[in-house]
Amino acid sequence: MTARGKPPRKPRVLAFDVFGTVVDWRSSIARDSATFLDRIGRRDIDPAAFADAWRFRYIDVMAAFAASGRGFVTLDVLHREMLDEALRAENIDPSTLDDALLDDWNHAWSRLAPWPDSVAGLTRLKAGFPIVTLTNGNISLMLAMARQAGLPWDALLGAEVTRAYKPDPRAYLGTAEVLAIAPEELCLVAAHHSDLAAARACGLSTAYVDRPDEYGGRPAPDADAAQAWDWTADSLTELATLLGC
Repeated sequence: MTARGKPPRKPRVLAFDVFGTVVDWRSSIARDSATFLDRIGRRDIDPAAFADAWRFRYIDVMAAFAASGRGFVTLDVLHREMLDEALRAENIDPSTLDDALLDDWNHAWSRLAPWPDSVAGLTRLKAGFPIVTLTNGNISLMLAMARQAGLPWDALLGAEVTRAYKPDPRAYLGTAEVLAIAPEELCLVAAHHSDLAAARACGLSTAYVDRPDEYGGRPAPDADAAQAWDWTADSLTELATLLGC
């Protein structure tokens, strides 16, 4: 696939959304949740449906967090709150479960498997550009995930560094500032149109990577936010080819 509306020059740094773009959260969370649901005696709950219920609280939680004026907390904290809510929706009181079990279950987000092209694609892209995360995930989570999945990041950046969650403009502009580059010199690579739209509004360049299986083959919830992004690819290896890596 060729670049669309390609800007006059390549970016200086590539910044990556991680959940869904680089790693397959749904299959991974369903796999781990199957184990934990079995441990608490709830084999009647579909692990994939539970993974969806846990993740789909994310959009509402991000919106509520931005509006609440709440002091910054890491995504690990928010994921645990979302886990508790997902359990309550299944008539499971999290206070009756072992804290160590819940903590381990929550850390499933650090054990996400990469998409088949991710490690090879990132390795190729790293040969031509600095590659960093621009994620709502906290650094300890991203570090554990990188070591587990073999993700060759140059730096772990995102919400914990900028103290702002995407799509807050501070998340994008703050990342460019930390890297000492202009916003237009930073390219967000993401599988989510809404994330890319927010980045573009801040002056970043944009690269879309299609992940049709992120939601189990269902349409993405932000499909109506699609635009003609600067680069569009079906994989990170294809993006590497487009960018000459």
